[in-house]
Amino acid sequence: MANPDPDSVGARIAAFRKVRHFTQRGLADRANISYSLMFKIEQGDKPASPPVLATLARALSVSVADLTGQPYLDALCQDQLDGLIQPIREALDLFDLGADADLPIRSIQQLTADADRMCGLIRGGDLRTVAAELAGLIAEITSAAYTAPDDRLWQALASTYRSAYDIAHKLGFHDLSALALDRMAWASERASDAVSASTRQYLRSLAYLRAGQYRTGMRIAEAGRQLATQAADGLEREAVTGQLHLGSAVLAARAGQRDEAEQQLAAADRIANKVGEIHRVRWLTFGPTNVSVHRTSALIDQCLYLEALQVASTITVPTDWPASRTARHHAEIARALLWTNKHDAAFQNLLRARELAPQQSRHSPTVRETMFAIVRARRTVPDSITGFAAWLGI
Repeated sequence: MANPDPDSVGARIAAFRKVRHFTQRGLADRANISYSLMFKIEQGDKPASPPVLATLARALSVSVADLTGQPYLDALCQDQLDGLIQPIREALDLFDLGADADLPIRSIQQLTADADRMCGLIRGGDLRTVAAELAGLIAEITSAAYTAPDDRLWQALASTYRSAYDIAHKLGFHDLSALALDRMAWASERASDAVSASTRQYLRSLAYLRAGQYRTGMRIAEAGRQLATQAADGLEREAVTGQLHLGSAVLAARAGQRDEAEQQLAAADRIANKVGEIHRVRWLTFGPTNVSVHRTSALIDQCLYLEALQVASTITVPTDWPASRTARHHAEIARALLWTNKHDAAFQNLLRARELAPQQSRHSPTVRETMFAIVRARRTVPDSITGFAAWLGI
């Protein structure tokens, strides 16, 4: 391939760079990355890592989504997801309108079970079903919570807002994901639910991780840990506290604070060794495995690819881990393998990610950009890789 694909991140970076009247070397200096890396990214020979992507976005005064091209509208249309986002957006606007007298309301048990089912479907990778059903469920639980105020209903509403965040985030609608988190905070307060509120702070810190605002993200994660101390002592508090330590670790790693990252990982590890593997407590995935997975991610974000792959080689993902989380781990490993020129192994990990969570993987910038680089690295492209690229829409 003589030129980068016009839909690649590298091509978008080049386009914004020219609008800003920067040379490649000038943008590299402004973003504090090497010129050779800048050149390889624009050519599509290497994917921009999330930290580099955030740095380039800030240097160009655009969002990370502007550079990734999210949301991927063609893929959304093909997956029949494009028409399901607006109803969710409209449902989030019902939060302060009180009960809807014309809306039939089911029992608390049915509503809380459906809210829990949404979380399970997302973690199983079934985004389409959740996107289709979520708006109606949010409307129903909102009306129910005003009709018969009950902490269980406000907690279920916070859970559906969390599901709205998950859908919006995975599909690249980051303005909608931020709105969903605001609603989650509002419902968590009415439920007097410190675990839900702390989980919201964890998710909020990840938004600042993606944007490259690491110090702010670390402050939010710390605020979440403080908030978690208000929860009752037990497994839920331990799980969300441990998850917040993992969030801080990845934020610190991307900020170049390796000692701080190690301290946060050690704190999470202590909790994980005490509580063991947790998969279904508030749909948090926490435990020794997740600590190791985050350690791998932190090393990848510091460009310590060989160390990351060594840690990854020791991980045995539990068979009952959420498919969405396992798929994301394989996508991250593919990125590390690509940077160590193990292109075939990288592709196999992308295939595994697609097998586990196809809808999520199809809309993942990491999967797309890794695939761009795999294609460009080969002189001849076998049908398996061509087919995968076509499935992604690249």
